[in-house]
Amino acid sequence: MMKFLSIKTKKLLTLFVACSFAVNLNAQQADNTMEPVDYVNPLMGTDSKFALSNGNTYPAVGVPWGMNMWTPQTGKMGDGWQYTYAADKIRGLKQTHQPSPWMNDYGQFSLMPVSGKSVFDQDERASWYSHKAEVSKPYYYKVYLADHDVTAEVTPTERAAIFRFSFGKTDSAFVVIDAFDRGSEVEIIPEKNMIIGYSSRYSRGKLPNFRNYFVVVFDRPFTYNAVWEGKNKKEGILKLQANHVGAIIGFKSSGKQDPIHARVASSFISKEQALRNLNELGKDSFDMVASKARKQWNDKLGKIKVEGGSIDQLRTFYSCLYRTLFFPNKLYEYDAQGNIVHYSPYTGEVLPGYMFGGTGFWDTFRALYPLLNLVYPSINKEMQEGLINCYKEGGFLPEWSSPGFADIMIGNNSASVVAEAYLKGLRGYDIETLYEALKHGANNEGPMTAVGRKGVAYYNELGYVPYDVGINESAARTLEYAYDDFAIYRLAKALKKPQEEIKLYAQRSQNYKHLFDPSTNLMRGKNKDGSFQSPFNPLKWGDAFTEGNSWHYTWSVFHDVQGLIDLMGGSKTFVNMLDSVFSQPPAFDDSYYGGVIHEIREMQIADMGQYAHGNQPIQHMIYLYNYAGEPWKAQYWAREVMNRMYKPTPDGYCGDEDNGQTSAWYVFSALGFYPVCPAMDEYVLGAPLFKRATIHLENGKTFVIEALNNSAKNIYVHNITFNGKSHDVNYIKHGDIFKGGTFKVDMRALPNKTRGTKPSAYPYSFTTDPNKF
Repeated sequence: MMKFLSIKTKKLLTLFVACSFAVNLNAQQADNTMEPVDYVNPLMGTDSKFALSNGNTYPAVGVPWGMNMWTPQTGKMGDGWQYTYAADKIRGLKQTHQPSPWMNDYGQFSLMPVSGKSVFDQDERASWYSHKAEVSKPYYYKVYLADHDVTAEVTPTERAAIFRFSFGKTDSAFVVIDAFDRGSEVEIIPEKNMIIGYSSRYSRGKLPNFRNYFVVVFDRPFTYNAVWEGKNKKEGILKLQANHVGAIIGFKSSGKQDPIHARVASSFISKEQALRNLNELGKDSFDMVASKARKQWNDKLGKIKVEGGSIDQLRTFYSCLYRTLFFPNKLYEYDAQGNIVHYSPYTGEVLPGYMFGGTGFWDTFRALYPLLNLVYPSINKEMQEGLINCYKEGGFLPEWSSPGFADIMIGNNSASVVAEAYLKGLRGYDIETLYEALKHGANNEGPMTAVGRKGVAYYNELGYVPYDVGINESAARTLEYAYDDFAIYRLAKALKKPQEEIKLYAQRSQNYKHLFDPSTNLMRGKNKDGSFQSPFNPLKWGDAFTEGNSWHYTWSVFHDVQGLIDLMGGSKTFVNMLDSVFSQPPAFDDSYYGGVIHEIREMQIADMGQYAHGNQPIQHMIYLYNYAGEPWKAQYWAREVMNRMYKPTPDGYCGDEDNGQTSAWYVFSALGFYPVCPAMDEYVLGAPLFKRATIHLENGKTFVIEALNNSAKNIYVHNITFNGKSHDVNYIKHGDIFKGGTFKVDMRALPNKTRGTKPSAYPYSFTTDPNKF
């Protein structure tokens, strides 16, 4: 084809090819020059919808664990799907605290630049945009809003942010502030170039005296101002309070070389506190704020350095790590004297001390909190202090905080979150009060189904929550309560509590056995009279289980896998049952829900049988091969899930990301181990994804994982040495990692079917513990 081109065109084409090659070469070498934050794609997981989740994420612009985040809003006001990749228009740049679309948001408000006309209605102000003119970073967001010929940018601090709006040359540049519905207020103060107000919108729980106060200060005088209520604009009025209000302010723009800046902060405490929080920006310019936020991300992401993977693997790893560093987020602020204070979502008062919110322990006890305890223990210490305040103010520990008690999901998994932190070395807070909180939650029903233990009287008397007493998802509750009792037992033992108390929770940790059905080798709901539920379909989602079926929940015996093996009749049957998860077709019974919920669909289309990685209950199951003498199968399936179920793309997850949990699974698995039982000090081995990974621990030590000969084909562990000594067991201890050292894993293309096959190599099980009491 070249022979038909002119000589000039040929030269240009040759130059283009040469340049393209250079660009591609540089891209392949990017891991040598880029910083961790440069690999993050905040759009990973945003190509989602109600019927099918590829993450259900949004591009969160913030700093690690910051009180506020910002996101472009493509969805309707109040829609939990606030940003979806397939959308065409943006309605505003919104402050958000949303943990997931299913939980929705609270305290939200937005800014939207418009030009030409002072339109404010969400549909009228919405502008077409393109991902080709969008830049999304953890610390910075930029988008061109085509209908208004304006480029909007935002960069954050923990409780504040700065916006930059670059309009074309016009005398009709406007910024719309939307304080949302369900009770809001705005006040324009022209002499200070300021708007103050509040949003009182929330979606979950009962939040007494809840308001998110905000302040917006522009860098130039207003040429126009108005307030609006609903669809009605009101000029000549500076202050308005109603169900749904907002403000419009106007400017004269000399062109894009002279952008308009807005400095924004908020507070859950007061307007005065919002102004105080504005001081986080100081006198910094937009670029200085962005540089500082970028550094915060690099500092936190850089605690784990991975090398020797493909560019997509690096992008996936750091995009997942980014997602683990948001929730639970800080709800505390600093008063005029510099004291830590917080609005209490439990009492409505302003009280001293730490407070966090925005996480569901049903999801995050599994891997997110173990990751914090390993890599970021200092922030979890603050979170534990926050939990003390939750208990004092609310009477129970929250199982889902959004930001206070949310009546959703099951379990009493605060027990795992509290126990694990102490057992893995956190100190310097009131663990005795937290232990009392665990006992209180374990022996009482809470003010709602999802707090304390629903069905606790049955559980404590019969050893299980019955199927036929009107309590939903009874089998799942029983299995999770049994593990939670193990966590309490472990903490009681560490705190040297009375022997009868230690034994009580140890005995309750064995309650999982009541639900084991030997005729199917599966867990099954049981009636109050001791008979199993009938009829029984192990493929039925919901009913006795939570967002899964018996094939998913049977493995929820994190603390006593050997006990489960024994119930099944030995390792051979156990391994066959594990294999069967993958070899079955993805059939399902959705009759409990009356339709296919998205979690079912995500399992069905994944082509991994009954393995439903898109939801949490089964995510640890792959690692259970290590307890039954066939660890190479854990290595194979962990790599298979990492390769197939995660990509650094808008459809990059295989279900809900869920507050860092599904991301934390990837981070741990890529390092080569996973916390099957968080309340134990062991991580069960898989196979590292990268040739080298370095964890920079907060105690100053480094732990290095070297995967010799690692490649796309060499996925199996041949042998391991730790600090030069042979490491023949299928786990590594938390305390040993904290001492630092080098963990060398020799990887091969064929499995080593002799290593890790003896019971002496297996991870902890309560059944085989010789020192139970």
